[in-house]
Amino acid sequence: MGFSTIREIVEEVCHIIWKVLSPIYMPKPTKDDWKKISKEYKELWNFPNCLGSLDGKHINIRCPIKGGSAYYNYKGSNSIVLLALVNAHYRFITIDVGSYGCNSDGNVFAKSILGNAFENKKLDVPEDTSLEDNGEPMPYVIVADEAFALKPYLMRPYSRVSVTENERNKTFNYRLSRARRVVENAFGILSARWRVFRTVIQVHHNSVNKIVLAVCCLHNMLYCSHDYDYYLDDINEESEIGEGLDNLEPLRGNSTQRSFEGSSVAESLIL
Repeated sequence: MGFSTIREIVEEVCHIIWKVLSPIYMPKPTKDDWKKISKEYKELWNFPNCLGSLDGKHINIRCPIKGGSAYYNYKGSNSIVLLALVNAHYRFITIDVGSYGCNSDGNVFAKSILGNAFENKKLDVPEDTSLEDNGEPMPYVIVADEAFALKPYLMRPYSRVSVTENERNKTFNYRLSRARRVVENAFGILSARWRVFRTVIQVHHNSVNKIVLAVCCLHNMLYCSHDYDYYLDDINEESEIGEGLDNLEPLRGNSTQRSFEGSSVAESLIL
């Protein structure tokens, strides 16, 4: 078959996979779903009031014709961004695919449907809940690394300066790191099963978007019938993402005072 024929087949199959399976295996979470996710994070990763682990990765692609510098990222390669929110069992809650590789991490999240939904409180997130009996109500949050800006609904680690000779902040960073590593492992499982992510994808960037959407949906479907601990045994700090998925550029700048004042989950976790 000719190249154009194969391309049309792949694009059509990926489109149908996403269209048919995403409502089943990646539906929009309800308030009860958020509570279940939070309960699992507390039981498995010892981080209460957590709605998911957030991260973004660069998917390396061939430079599109007339793409200019839009896809050129800080590591010197061309890419699109996969932004994902993952539950406590390495399953994608929601994803955003296709942002230009040149965009900073903050811009990718801020401009995404997910970021706008959290910012405008459109995700049916449960009301603030206390972490202990008769305690002060605390907001539900998502956890991420230093590549993302601190928000009232997004917790990131303390900076290196803040943890120097400060055991309370070190303890919080450890607890957050355990919860945040779930999304890192999810990406590792994704690249271990779908080896296309370990290479530079040699197709049109629009086709890459469809492939990524389909693969993430299949990941969730296969999660229901497979034990992913098999893949986690082979994942380590250096190889978990593979050559095709790179970290986003670390965020440079100060966190907002509003986030420190409005969210005191960190203080409760430290105790």
